[in-house]
Amino acid sequence: MQDSTISSWGAQDRFQAHFIVKVNVTNPSKYVARTILETEGHFATKKVTSVSWDGGILAYELNKDAQLNDLIAKQSVKDATIFVDPSDNGVRIYGKWEDSYDFKITKEMYAIYDKIAEYIKKI
Repeated sequence: MQDSTISSWGAQDRFQAHFIVKVNVTNPSKYVARTILETEGHFATKKVTSVSWDGGILAYELNKDAQLNDLIAKQSVKDATIFVDPSDNGVRIYGKWEDSYDFKITKEMYAIYDKIAEYIKKI
């Protein structure tokens, strides 16, 4: 039976890029990681001061890479928020949802995701 209440919002113009690393995931808890951001300022002036990772073995390895974490800290709060989750046939790296005007992948973000992918392949 179909729900008779129709949402007035309709389709949303929100996008999220997922980077998939094809690996054999035998222990999914190893591959879970997300950034924990230390910030200063408020609202539009909010800046990332430092980055650490929370999660499994991958997070432990990412925390040891100071160069990567410094590169992430130079990004906006929205771009510095990164999630890593295992899926059925690999591990996906992604950030927050963005609207159509703000949706982009910069060279810096691509380099960050590429470095994270290298760590995923090493585990």
